[in-house]
Amino acid sequence: MTTIRREVLTLPAASLGPDNPLPPLRPLDEAHRIDDRDRAGLPRDMARQVDHEPLRSLLPVMVRDGYDRTRRARELDALVIENDRLRATVLPALGGRIASLRHKPSDRELLYVNPVLQPANFALNGAWFSGGIEWNIGATGHTTLSCSPVHAARVPAPDGGEMLRLWEWERLRDLPFQVDLWLPEGSDFLYVGVRVRNPHERPVPTYWWSNIAVPEERRVLAPADEAYHFGYERRLRRVPVPEYDGIDRTYPLNSTYAADYFYDVPYGRRRWIAALDEHGHGLAQTSTDVLRGRKLFVWGTGPGGRRWQEWLTEPGTAGYCEIQAGLARTQLEHVGLDPESEVSWLEAYGPLEARPDGDWHTVLRGAEERLEEALPRADVDAAYDAWRAHADTEPGERLADGSGWGALEVLRADLKLPGTPFDASTLGEEQEPWLHLLRTGTLPEGGPHEPPGPTLVGRPWRDMLETTAATPLAEYHLGIAQWHAGDRAQAVRSWERGLVGAAERWPLLRCLAAADQAGGHPERAAEQYAEAFDDLCAHRPNAADEAGGDDRWTAVAAALGREAIGALLAAGRTADARAVWERLDPATRDRGRFRLAEGELLAAEGRPEEARALFDGGFEVADLREGDESIGALWARLGDEPLPARHDFRMRPDGD
Repeated sequence: MTTIRREVLTLPAASLGPDNPLPPLRPLDEAHRIDDRDRAGLPRDMARQVDHEPLRSLLPVMVRDGYDRTRRARELDALVIENDRLRATVLPALGGRIASLRHKPSDRELLYVNPVLQPANFALNGAWFSGGIEWNIGATGHTTLSCSPVHAARVPAPDGGEMLRLWEWERLRDLPFQVDLWLPEGSDFLYVGVRVRNPHERPVPTYWWSNIAVPEERRVLAPADEAYHFGYERRLRRVPVPEYDGIDRTYPLNSTYAADYFYDVPYGRRRWIAALDEHGHGLAQTSTDVLRGRKLFVWGTGPGGRRWQEWLTEPGTAGYCEIQAGLARTQLEHVGLDPESEVSWLEAYGPLEARPDGDWHTVLRGAEERLEEALPRADVDAAYDAWRAHADTEPGERLADGSGWGALEVLRADLKLPGTPFDASTLGEEQEPWLHLLRTGTLPEGGPHEPPGPTLVGRPWRDMLETTAATPLAEYHLGIAQWHAGDRAQAVRSWERGLVGAAERWPLLRCLAAADQAGGHPERAAEQYAEAFDDLCAHRPNAADEAGGDDRWTAVAAALGREAIGALLAAGRTADARAVWERLDPATRDRGRFRLAEGELLAAEGRPEEARALFDGGFEVADLREGDESIGALWARLGDEPLPARHDFRMRPDGD
């Protein structure tokens, strides 16, 4: 019989640290934009979906950049679902990630299992980690829930056993979703039923990709003769499969640079992808036809790709690639979800044995035959029908709690979401002021010297903020909601009104500074940032007076100081940037991100030897962004020597 049990995993893990307390007002640093030259040749439906409401803001989600790279043994709560053939280990506090999928008869691990938990800046909102199977919902990129808890519970399965249900409220698009893990007795395949619901009276853009990390010493098979190639030079090109530029790209180690290959699986063809080792052993993923796309991501063998692989785990660990499945042909697209509708499908994950080498079509035909023997396509469709009859079943024993944001939205809109209850018991401190606004029409003031918390930006919340008392805090939150809606002029007016009578001006001044940056006024932005940081320093409590709140204020000072230094340097105000730097806590200045900022400051002051000494001494920017080339750019300002390997994170060919 299938069982579900709790376990505790202990592994070297870095601390996530506090979230960035400043609302993310700046546009996304989006690495997945398409070059305009490539739009004309796209199929009509793809071109339409590429332009369909791409994400332009992270709001209301906060950035997660407080993690470090100091790993120590930590305990992680895990949920294990197991039958006599497979054992799946799930991490409910980390987005519901399947950390391991082990085939018991062969004693083989089917996934790439990261031996450490090392956050890195790959999620849309920052913290993400590699390995296992992750559920990406929201918009192009790794989900904001990568390192966040989801709800989990036992649910009756179609065969009379148990399913493990995971569910949460995705905040970028305001969509509830569920992931049901089901292991029928005697099955070599883990079934995964997924449902995304739009409970609103308006259409919503939808995005989903299931990402599966597997060892990179594999051949990746998918039923396609062509693919769309996308690299960090931001060109989308149609290329043949398996060979492109005379190289068989279905072997991940044959590529030099990081790249995506989105396979163009023909209509009517079974949807599947597999990764097989040299002996023909590996993992297959298949699904009902709604989950249309299939993709291979490779890091490449270049120095940048190898450095990222080390960065995400530890030196000496084997590398990985990703095989993926999504709602659209590429991850550049968003699919419309009609009002008060839903989309659902069933995936299956399990072992596959087939010949990996040889003529492409012969290999594909053999793999498809072996997959059909192991799991007939008709059985996947039948399992989907059986699962749909249980998708609304109310959960039984609760095994983990997610956030309280879904409960708040359910209360606001009086939503009925069978199968995915967002209970009022999950409401917490972050939701408290918004619950008060919902019930009384007033937004409570925070405590003295308390940084403002997260902002809700949906239209109903914006309407409530417009009608509540115009306190400085309400104007601050209203301006953020207006900024998110694209009404930037009105947002600025709200923040300016909030300054009148504000005891602490730094939150509003910082918003005005960010608005000036976005509006192309660097000198004015620098002045606002300098004033904001001065005000923060004037009001920040002494550590002895904070009653345990020092970490919160350290995070505020670090976030505001980092932005202020960058703005002041951009405006040529080097002395003022140095003044901000000197007032940061010593522990903050020792962090890699701020060592890099110090190097830029020293270079601007005409002290290249001292900036070079920072490189010689060594530093690590824990939250270095995917595709970020700032380290290499600073190094190039300091001399003509090649960039040291430990700082080489370049993801594209030189000159692109």
